[in-house]
Amino acid sequence: MSDLKMKILELLKEDARRDAELLATMLDVEVDVVKQEIKEMEDDHLIVKYAAVVNWSKVHDETVTALIEVQITPERGRGFEGIAERIYLYPEVKSVYLMSGAYDLLVEVEGETLKEVASFVSNKLSPIDSVLSTKTFFILKKYKQDGIIFDETVGDQRLMISP
Repeated sequence: MSDLKMKILELLKEDARRDAELLATMLDVEVDVVKQEIKEMEDDHLIVKYAAVVNWSKVHDETVTALIEVQITPERGRGFEGIAERIYLYPEVKSVYLMSGAYDLLVEVEGETLKEVASFVSNKLSPIDSVLSTKTFFILKKYKQDGIIFDETVGDQRLMISP
């Protein structure tokens, strides 16, 4: 991948609202070059989607988010892929990650209530044949997500180290 594409990706990751003209100015290249690079990355699915990071706790506090550790038995010929696909197709599931360590998949689920999330785990996730066990952790508060700090009142409170 070219340095220009990497720089464009980094700038868009910081703020996806930046348009091609601003990116071209920041990178000191022609606007048409930036537009072409972005189009190529979109066509190649390097750029999959542009999304806003929302602090949902300021909008409403009713949504419940849980992280679920899932141990599974891989399927013959497909490994973890088929099971992961079956799980990520549920609308409650926000993310699925293949992990190393004590469990195989980390599943992020959202629901209206604790009961709704618990029902998803017991009625949809656990009954899948390949699922051996689950362990559910409810998120109580998000302090930082995707490099963005949500609590704007918290500054850098590290102590200065001097010789």
